[in-house]
Amino acid sequence: MNLFEVYKLWDIEPVKGLGTTLWDKDGNEYTDLYGGHAVISVGHCHPHYVQALTAQAATLGFYSNAVKNSLQVELASKLGKASGYDDYALFLCNSGAEANENALKLASFATGRAKILAFSKAFHGRTSGAVEATDNPKIRAPFNESGHVTFVPLNDLEAVDKDLSDGSYAAVIVEGIQGVAGIYEPGDAFLRGLRDLCDKTGTLLIADEIQSGYGRTGLFYAHQHAGIRADIVTSAKGMANGFPIGGVLISPSIKPQYGMLGTTFGGNHLACAAAIAVLEIMEAEKLVENAARVGAYFEEAFAGDKAVKEYRGRGLMIGLELNEPYIGLRDRLLFEKHFFTGAAGAGVIRLLPSLTLSLETAEKFVKAWKELTA
Repeated sequence: MNLFEVYKLWDIEPVKGLGTTLWDKDGNEYTDLYGGHAVISVGHCHPHYVQALTAQAATLGFYSNAVKNSLQVELASKLGKASGYDDYALFLCNSGAEANENALKLASFATGRAKILAFSKAFHGRTSGAVEATDNPKIRAPFNESGHVTFVPLNDLEAVDKDLSDGSYAAVIVEGIQGVAGIYEPGDAFLRGLRDLCDKTGTLLIADEIQSGYGRTGLFYAHQHAGIRADIVTSAKGMANGFPIGGVLISPSIKPQYGMLGTTFGGNHLACAAAIAVLEIMEAEKLVENAARVGAYFEEAFAGDKAVKEYRGRGLMIGLELNEPYIGLRDRLLFEKHFFTGAAGAGVIRLLPSLTLSLETAEKFVKAWKELTA
């Protein structure tokens, strides 16, 4: 049997990782500034993370949600404290798409409405509801076209107001920072206005923090830079440093009913052990603060860089839009300088490294960049 080929692959196979370093099967060393799509939040093979997973696997790896699981309770408590959403409830699932899927469903349950407002260039996942709220027709099958989702331009409050005014929308879903699109931020004033319009029209506000959350921007969630609270917050990616998990943080105003949400694998013992270890490492090593500090260094280092048309993002969620002559720089960074980075199309390089990234390693990357663009 062959693999169903849906990705274009580089001819590199990482087989070992430690911190922000990867080694391929031939022993070549790379610096990882992409973290597998912002997933590696506390570094590859962090010893505390490895110990927590190993100990849990040797004790109990899985049982269903038909029984109590104190690890879920511990994770909810630690996540509430770290995020400032300690009065919210947590529903655990397996991925970012699943978290958004459940958030959209929950908003519809709570409001009795079917329509969703999303934004141009948004990416919320590849499952049925999440992909319909994703502004990319190429990845939506006819089955995913229910007509329930309307798209408006990001940062256009007038357009939002026009649609929400009829009171027919269950929710507005917005990324803390649009990642796949190429690192586009909703402005702080826009998010505050969005919160006000949702309150005015009885519409729930869903903050998709799958990629932008978990300390990446220098606060726990990116929308918190605007000083607002969402009704529902979705998390995944960096939540368990590579072990599949997703989470939905739910306002106390939304009341649960048995059977409205469910999952087989969500919140399993191994996933919870991994996610608890991540939060413990983040707190012990002050990684949210480190993301802000190293991000500030990058912003200063790339100011006025001749290869960069525009610098976008906050903390360690960075988009470097390239000037035309430097298209292809991402491949050169990988194959000539051994730095893994991400992309959004051909013209934007994305940096989504582990929050453990040191200033020293950041400086080495900038030096390599300058050498290639000299």
